[in-house]
Amino acid sequence: MKEYDIIIVGAGASGVFASYELTKLQNSASVLMIDKGTTVSKRICPISSGAVETCIKCDPCNIMNGYGGAGTLSDGKYNITTQFGGDLHKYVGEETALELMEYVDKVLCGFGGAEAKLYSTLNAKVKALALENGMQLLDAKVRHLGTDRNLRILQKVFDYTKDRIDTLFNRTVTSVEQVENGKFEIKTNRGEVFRCKDLLLAAGRSGSKWISGVCEKFGIAMKSNRVDIGVRVELPAEIFRHITDEVYESKIVYKTDKYGDMVRTFCMNPYGKVVAENTNGIITVNGHSYADPALHTANTNFALLVSSSFTEPFKNSNDYAESIARLSNMLGGGVLLQRFGDLIKGRRSTKERMHKSSTVPTLKATPGDLSLVIPKRQLDDIIEMIYALDRIAKGTANEDTLLYGVEVKFYNSEVAVDSNLETSIPNLYALGDGSGVTHSLSQASASGVLVGRKLAGEYGVNE
Repeated sequence: MKEYDIIIVGAGASGVFASYELTKLQNSASVLMIDKGTTVSKRICPISSGAVETCIKCDPCNIMNGYGGAGTLSDGKYNITTQFGGDLHKYVGEETALELMEYVDKVLCGFGGAEAKLYSTLNAKVKALALENGMQLLDAKVRHLGTDRNLRILQKVFDYTKDRIDTLFNRTVTSVEQVENGKFEIKTNRGEVFRCKDLLLAAGRSGSKWISGVCEKFGIAMKSNRVDIGVRVELPAEIFRHITDEVYESKIVYKTDKYGDMVRTFCMNPYGKVVAENTNGIITVNGHSYADPALHTANTNFALLVSSSFTEPFKNSNDYAESIARLSNMLGGGVLLQRFGDLIKGRRSTKERMHKSSTVPTLKATPGDLSLVIPKRQLDDIIEMIYALDRIAKGTANEDTLLYGVEVKFYNSEVAVDSNLETSIPNLYALGDGSGVTHSLSQASASGVLVGRKLAGEYGVNE
């Protein structure tokens, strides 16, 4: 058994920035960070490398796990805003939340992110265009690093912290106990035992079930969160070029006429590609884009998501979303793909129809029928949103627009924490997306900065 002052479970955005602050600020704390995945250099998806054509359910999934978390192989998009991406501002205040996100941006720029353009939706022409057509463009500043640049930056952050922070990869924490003197004892799947005074739960979205289990064990209150269900849209980049060239990441929100539901665009990837993700054995879909023009495709992709919340007696929104994703996996052996024209005509897409499509898919997926998977209400919402977007980006509702399903955003039940993200159990913190408090790279990173600074101060900070 080895003792540390601080143990961080999870090397995602929040864990990385907590470890960065504990390195940057002089203090005496001994720190261990543990992650289920591997190092930055070894995080290679077999699909991206060309070894396989479809997801083979690697355990753990290199896209979802490892240093930097699910954000590492994403398109490295950092949204500086409190209008979406989480509720950190509700805990620390609007001004502090934005200051923390601006600080994260400054750190990233210091490691090579400054060469990436900072976009803004302020005074954007597309904002007025959206309003004229019954939609709203949410305000944000956006730093798009690109998957390739994001990898280089995270490697530099790791190199900066590695001599200060002990890091163990390819480990899962199998148990958490509280022992004498209020210390925490954790065990790993390799039989290792560690103790610490301060424990940070930073396991991200893929670790949401694990964090919920720890909270239930310690009697920490949790509040049911929403779940987002939808599709990933892929179409020729020219269709959205007048929007993406100006604001890059456009979070467009639309209230449907039929049900009054809110539908939004999410994670827009100009000239990007669609990718598969493995979350606890469930294959879902996402999108990436690169900074290097040589890696650009002819397509743009983005998600269309419908938020669903539940009341008594059903509380577990993630189980609901998982059941839909599993049905898609059952019918398609993974990700399903359908032309918008086929969906509207009530017929499944086939290999023959896909070969005739003018939009060439960037992910190998099974042609099928999304209406057999996605509930009618959510599917009606998505179809209405596509026609609404067609008013501001002509061609969105083209027959050859591609829809991949399903895209699901799992959120942990919101863990009850204070303004320092400390739970009701002293010295036990819940941060990042796994806490349910944050839902984005910027806010998750900011939460790590917040907790890292607090603990550095307790162990003798000296700038």
